[in-house]
Amino acid sequence: MKYIALLRGINVGGKNKVSMSDLKTCFENAGLLNTRTYINSGNVIFDSEEQDTTKLIKKCEEILEKEFGFPISLAIIDATTLKEALEHVPEWWGDDPNSKHNAIFVIQPATAKEIIADVGEIKPEDEQLYAYKEIIFWSAPLKTFSRTRWSKVVGTKAYQNITIRNANTTKKLLELVLS
Repeated sequence: MKYIALLRGINVGGKNKVSMSDLKTCFENAGLLNTRTYINSGNVIFDSEEQDTTKLIKKCEEILEKEFGFPISLAIIDATTLKEALEHVPEWWGDDPNSKHNAIFVIQPATAKEIIADVGEIKPEDEQLYAYKEIIFWSAPLKTFSRTRWSKVVGTKAYQNITIRNANTTKKLLELVLS
């Protein structure tokens, strides 16, 4: 099965530095197949016969901490689920150049429902939100971005249980995992 691991909190502000070549090697040494990375934010595409994502996440967290010396949390999504999510995403997400578009991947054991509740009700006049399984799609016009609930997620309890990718990265990851 094809998967994408979305690491949280690496290579941000000079902290928790992880080179993508070392990350790729780490996954390969753990027996994960056809491993490749995409951009410097911790996106790893790989194949595994393991179908239990909880077990796969635990395995990856263990190998990453052993290799890099600090804990790295991550979300793992299979290619089929990401494809389905992007097929179901509302029309408002992903294309308007005057808006910010994020895919917010929930890190287990948290759920999208819990994360949304922790962040609180959106401000419909300033932002839009849609959840598909454990992916939360969010958009806001750049001109109202600073007024949105989700622009203030950094530093909240919910922030510790998510990893965020913009629309372009999310779409590219789907393209790569399907190729």
